[in-house]
Amino acid sequence: MSYIEVTSQLKKGNISPVYLLYGTETYFIQQLKRQITNTVLNGDEDNLSMYDLVETPIEEVIADVDTYPFFGERKLVIASNPGFLKGKPDKLPFEHDLEALDRYLKSPVDYSVLVLIAEYEKIDERKKISKSLKKHATLADCQPIKEYEVKKWIQTLAGQIGVRIEEDASTVMEAELSANLHLLENELAKIAMYTGENGVITKEIARDMVARTAESSALRLVDAVIERNLHQAIAIYKDLEKQKEEPIAMIGLLAFQFRTILRVKLLRQKGYSQGQMQKQLGLHPYVIKIAMQREKQFSLEKLKSIMDRLANADAVMKQGGMEKGLAFELLLYDLISSKAKATV
Repeated sequence: MSYIEVTSQLKKGNISPVYLLYGTETYFIQQLKRQITNTVLNGDEDNLSMYDLVETPIEEVIADVDTYPFFGERKLVIASNPGFLKGKPDKLPFEHDLEALDRYLKSPVDYSVLVLIAEYEKIDERKKISKSLKKHATLADCQPIKEYEVKKWIQTLAGQIGVRIEEDASTVMEAELSANLHLLENELAKIAMYTGENGVITKEIARDMVARTAESSALRLVDAVIERNLHQAIAIYKDLEKQKEEPIAMIGLLAFQFRTILRVKLLRQKGYSQGQMQKQLGLHPYVIKIAMQREKQFSLEKLKSIMDRLANADAVMKQGGMEKGLAFELLLYDLISSKAKATV
């Protein structure tokens, strides 16, 4: 089942005796842990037991699950790191009694809920115990979301917080935070405090309030060059300066962006698709997508000229020929004043 499906079942009060949360998206795993704990225990954490299966044999966990709770009607037992589900199990000083787990899966008690957490990219579905879990337990797929799902998730998270987000604002958040669901939720919650309940997040609000990374600021610097907006470029530079980013490092970030645009332009001329470019360059799909949009703004000659200017500015800074901050501002002026529309 997907994260959304399991969440929906929990909201209806439908609780399974056994859950397997598997995948590497910690946001989904932590949210499901919290929801299962709240639904099963309703705030009574006296009946919560936590185990690490690197340290504790599974049969001891099952013994705890089988034991009737001393207080309350139901207990929750959470066990992490079930390495026996991987293709190559972890080497441990003991062996897990997987038959004990298999027997329990076929006949679970009604006063306990067992949650296994496997933060692995994949589990070995050929194993007998994996097949038994698939048959008798509720499996929650907690794999990272795909890039094309990011905007949908931004809308979903905004709705859960009680605000509406405009399409342009969603694009800003996607560019700044990509598929980091923890950051997306935190930033949306912060903005929701500003807009108030049922508020609307506009592009301007998103730009002003979303926490920026150095990489995302480099993307905005490239946009400022394309738009020939020196004022905006200097403002972004000053913002990076406040984050203690060194001008030499900023040149490196800009060089990466323009180098990617150049490489994408060359591959596009050879007829490569977006997917083929991603494989060839080994870059994040969103980086390729943005570069494909931007390469149309530059000719090959212009991109090569920009790379030369970045290299020259880097050399001037490293040789101490000019104060670094001034050299970077002059570089921005040079890039913007000489930028011309591409003639491919």
